[in-house]
Amino acid sequence: MQTLISKNKISERISVLAREIHQDHKNGLHFVCLLKGGVLFLADLIRALPGQLTLDFMAVSSYGNNLSSTGEIKLLKDLDISINGKSVVIVEDIVDSGATLAYVQKILLEREPKSLRTACLLRKKNKHRSPIEINYVGFDIEDQFVVGYGLDYAEHYRNLPFIGIIKN
Repeated sequence: MQTLISKNKISERISVLAREIHQDHKNGLHFVCLLKGGVLFLADLIRALPGQLTLDFMAVSSYGNNLSSTGEIKLLKDLDISINGKSVVIVEDIVDSGATLAYVQKILLEREPKSLRTACLLRKKNKHRSPIEINYVGFDIEDQFVVGYGLDYAEHYRNLPFIGIIKN
């Protein structure tokens, strides 16, 4: 496996993203983390943020055990807390085609948050097929299958402290 982004680069970039998010949301914030891949990103991000915040989780799936998206999006776990009137930031591990994020953004906008923004750790260049807005991006990467730092292949490799490229 080849290292794409080191543990130190991830940490440095998350500190920058936390400052940007804090500048935009100084009066409290609610995070919606997309499970399971976004958990490590969320944990480091919220530890870098000052002030009041709340969080909740959603689980959606479009990969299963495949190296590419199946195109079918399933809502596996919905929110436990209302987001009505709250400033919300969706936390996503990786944006590939954008279909999953577009699906989640649509669902959450229907619930009338005060504002809805998105933070993703990784965004694949030139892959978006869905119209989506991503406000905070950790890293733009080429179209390759990556694992580590929460990202998995068939539930493996999430515990790697870096992001690596799976070689076929």
